[in-house]
Amino acid sequence: MADVELPGQTRIVDDVPRAFARLLTELTPRSIALSGGELAHRCYTALRREALEWSVVEVYFGDERIVPVESDDSNEGMARRILLDHVSPRAVHSMVAAGADAYDALVRASAGIDIVHLGLGPDGHTASLFPGTAAVDERERLVVENGDGAHPHRRLTFTFPAIERASLAVVTVAGDDKREPIRRIRAGEDLPGARIRAQKVLWLGDRAALGAD
Repeated sequence: MADVELPGQTRIVDDVPRAFARLLTELTPRSIALSGGELAHRCYTALRREALEWSVVEVYFGDERIVPVESDDSNEGMARRILLDHVSPRAVHSMVAAGADAYDALVRASAGIDIVHLGLGPDGHTASLFPGTAAVDERERLVVENGDGAHPHRRLTFTFPAIERASLAVVTVAGDDKREPIRRIRAGEDLPGARIRAQKVLWLGDRAALGAD
């Protein structure tokens, strides 16, 4: 099978967190859905240093573990500690506090989130859309509960229809451990990361992750 392109544009940069932070500052979004994980942590640390006009920004979460916000495993908790508690956004919409049904209604009532920030797991998952789970094929709901035996904690997650409503989906990837799922997507495997669609999709990564083999 011939190699295929990643869904959307790719941009190779030396410093992914810095490039992510500068991109958001240039785009001046009114709404953003945040992600989790170590690279997201670094991206939001960099974003805190930028002069984004946070007073007009509504913050959502693209996925979340069903744990207290105070937990070290909470995406919202991480984002609050390193970014949101320091920048005073217009609103922060807690996913775990709302639950799947209420968050689905909240996202559905929005005009579409300007920027959805995503990552890519070693198994090719994005948000908490894990390979082989029913959530990957969900086409009606925008937010569902999901999980599998390979990942701790049940999750709440955007579905692909929710991501598709975004003006821009930014997928940040860095390091050698991302090269294999990227290779598999380019080889045509139907991993969740291969299904990312939005009005625009940008894969923002370093050469270790996105460089050609």
